[in-house]
Amino acid sequence: MMRHLTLSLVSGALLLAAPALAAAQTDKPAAKPAAKPKAERTCFRAQNVDGFNAVDKETVDVSVGVRDVYRLTLFSPSPDIDWTQRIGIEARGGSWICSGMDATIIVPGPIGAQRYPVTAIRKLTPEEIKARKAR
Repeated sequence: MMRHLTLSLVSGALLLAAPALAAAQTDKPAAKPAAKPKAERTCFRAQNVDGFNAVDKETVDVSVGVRDVYRLTLFSPSPDIDWTQRIGIEARGGSWICSGMDATIIVPGPIGAQRYPVTAIRKLTPEEIKARKAR
């Protein structure tokens, strides 16, 4: 048993020393990994949604305030979303919606409310919003 413990300590020490030994053997200084550009994380609160527009049966644009519009992609097509006068949006796991899995769209229909999980969210650019209004 003592021999097993000693072997574990020696192999553990070698594993810890290996990166330092490898770095010491190179002539070049260790290069820093390139910083990844941070994607802009845009979030909104479900209670701040004040309008919507069905783009098609799987895509909904929701208005948040006077300037922001978010495009939500549904998990499955909603046959009722293009004619309904109202929808609900439910935040899951908190009050902020930042990614697709954070929200569910609720659409009233002839057989009751249907729930559609959101798979993707993207904030529209000002140019996209202008083009959307021009249609």
